[in-house]
Amino acid sequence: MNYTPNAKEVKKNIEEKLSRHFGTAAKEATREQLYKAAALTVKDILAEKRSSFKDRVNEAGGKRVYYMCMEFLLGRSLKTNLCNLGLQESYGKALKSLGFDLEELYECEPDAGLGNGGLGRLAACFMDSLSSLDYPATGFSLCYEYGLFKQMIVDGMQIELPDAWLPGGEVWLAPRADRVYKVHFGGHVKEEWREGKLEIIYEGGEDYEAVPYDMMISGADSDAVSQLRLWKARPVSKFNMGLFSQGQYTRAMEESNNADIITKVLYPSDNHTEGKLLRLTQQYFLVCASCQSIIRDHMAVYGNLDNLPEKVSVHINDTHPALCIPELMRILIDEYCFSWDKAWDIVTRTVSYTNHTVMPEALETWNEDLFALKLPRIHMIVKEINERFCREAWNYFPGNWNRISALSIIAYGQVRMANLSVIGSHKINGVSKLHSDILVDTVFKDFYRMYPDRFTNVTNGIAHRRWLVYSNPELAALLDECIGPDYRHEPERLAEFLKYSDDAAVLERLAEIKHNNKVKFAALLKKKTGVVLDTNSVFDVQIKRLHEYKRQLLNALNIIGLYLDLKENPNLDMQPQTFIFGAKAAPGYAMAKRIIKLLCMISKDIEQHPQIAAKLRVIFLEDYNVSTAEALIPSAEISEQISMAGKEASGTGCMKLMINGALTIGTLDGANVEMQAATGPENMFIFGLTSREVSELWNKGYNSALYYAQNERLARIVNYLNVGFAGENFSDIATYLLAGPGVADPYLCLADFESYRQAHVAALAAYADKMRWNRMSLANIAGAGFFAADRSIHDYAREIWHLERMPKEGK
Repeated sequence: MNYTPNAKEVKKNIEEKLSRHFGTAAKEATREQLYKAAALTVKDILAEKRSSFKDRVNEAGGKRVYYMCMEFLLGRSLKTNLCNLGLQESYGKALKSLGFDLEELYECEPDAGLGNGGLGRLAACFMDSLSSLDYPATGFSLCYEYGLFKQMIVDGMQIELPDAWLPGGEVWLAPRADRVYKVHFGGHVKEEWREGKLEIIYEGGEDYEAVPYDMMISGADSDAVSQLRLWKARPVSKFNMGLFSQGQYTRAMEESNNADIITKVLYPSDNHTEGKLLRLTQQYFLVCASCQSIIRDHMAVYGNLDNLPEKVSVHINDTHPALCIPELMRILIDEYCFSWDKAWDIVTRTVSYTNHTVMPEALETWNEDLFALKLPRIHMIVKEINERFCREAWNYFPGNWNRISALSIIAYGQVRMANLSVIGSHKINGVSKLHSDILVDTVFKDFYRMYPDRFTNVTNGIAHRRWLVYSNPELAALLDECIGPDYRHEPERLAEFLKYSDDAAVLERLAEIKHNNKVKFAALLKKKTGVVLDTNSVFDVQIKRLHEYKRQLLNALNIIGLYLDLKENPNLDMQPQTFIFGAKAAPGYAMAKRIIKLLCMISKDIEQHPQIAAKLRVIFLEDYNVSTAEALIPSAEISEQISMAGKEASGTGCMKLMINGALTIGTLDGANVEMQAATGPENMFIFGLTSREVSELWNKGYNSALYYAQNERLARIVNYLNVGFAGENFSDIATYLLAGPGVADPYLCLADFESYRQAHVAALAAYADKMRWNRMSLANIAGAGFFAADRSIHDYAREIWHLERMPKEGK
């Protein structure tokens, strides 16, 4: 296989795919058929590279990392793969000779519906870097038929529609019928000694088959191609013809339907028992199939499991795959007859865990009765792990039952996944320095006392080639001119760009590139929605999941203040501003949906006043996704990173915006702390309470009404919520801020409001001085190299996985 075919060879390969798979010629083919034919040719190249790389890893006996995550937010694959392989030009020429445009073909591909937000995007960035850096890696997740959901906004309300990504996305998947595994749920478990060996006998329950669909993840100029293995559920027994013949059609299809449900939807709503059971089923289905696959591949190469920790690293990204710990124990004990102590030693030296949150509601727990009902054997193993751990904890905290209870995996009828993850892993990391400090100071304080060597930090990173080089080619070209192209593989070299801080020509080029990107995004938005943006206004961007702690509401309060200023004086002299939001709310999250409606109604009200709209716009991007982000982020000028301090673990959107030259308005939360250190405090607009000050305020007793009473502007804004926007009253949000329910203003929007407003005033003052603004933008780009996923992956490989890069072929 020629890994770098020329345009003539590409054309021939595409024509062969069209003929073989679609029975058509190029002159009669549709755009969708051309897209799929092109994708199939790329997939062939990747499969060949993957096979060659895997053979070299096996021959060398190299250690591999298996990265488990419930989501991988990949976006589109065709453009990224062509760029990584250096084939964009060849494919562009080949398609042009066939009468098609490559850029138009990119638009045929749906975003892969395998993720939700930051967790899935991080996993995708890490897979990209693992390939680019030639580390042997496989990712595991589920092959969801539908993604999270497609978001539609109707009269300001979020409506969830099915995200059917497979019709256009399955072209990248390769089914592996030779690697099918069984997964068992429910029933009863009996233990019997036979010939001196304890045998586990299952009675009743249901079996399903896990069928793998493999997706190849390319690297930039690398030998490696990583594999993302996605599991799809199917019934073990075939179609029940007897029942169907009797007219019992529903019963005949019942087993098939039950299997389909397992991998139907990403993150089904879990505000009812059925949803909780389905989420637990999904999580065990993922880890059971993945662990069997890992063990099978290891045995095929080495023939025994004693050396598993030396050859395999299993990494669980957040608590969703935590059940891999008892599942590996089950396989080692039940199937390979290891003693408990030997199995536990192997498992704990193999597994590592990344924590992504300090939010209590995100630290997963399961009702123990439900857990035992669905996973009886795993429940037995978790109970044994817990009992042994509690005996160990007694040595550290003798007589302190309350503390031991808080550390235990099972307590008060709940099974705690975070505690299981810590107890069963040899390394636990947070994802920013602040987050890791909070973990050992509060959330896992007593675990840290027991296992201080297990805890470390690996700050998150982004796929800088995708988010800078491929998404912002004009900026990449400027960087190539100024510092050369080495930053593409050595992102720390971006620091060299800082020497151009006082170069007027470079600063003017930066401004020109930013404006060009604003024009491009405005054209895309107009094409999609008909909305026309003022590209001379400031593009102020907040793009993240809609959650109270991320404080889109604080942003809205500031916007309302500006709206009221302009309503009072439409001729007010002010810099035009366009506030752009991209966010999805979880289907059952009422307050998040209410904030979306507030933003949409503010926007609608403003549009009814042309004089105000000339200076102030609010744009809510419907169904925000990776492809939209690739167009929006290079155009952003202000990056809103305004979570309440101590709540955001890291964030990665902040890094993508930074590397594209946006300036941050933010709290000292998550990665903002390290970004400030990297770029200098004079190049960001930091506001608000610190995490320590937040804790002190809560301990002292927070009263939001005091801030309301002491700030006339803030009172006016909150009061106007009772008046509402575009005919919609938001008195419920005013009540939420001042009286609850529960704790009023739980994320301190009113406490941080004045500081936030002043940060905006400072940002607009800097924006008025174009040379100063461009110099600050340049400093952010130059300081962003640390936040590349390449650096994160090197940190994981060195500190946690003990993984070596494969040398380039021929070296």
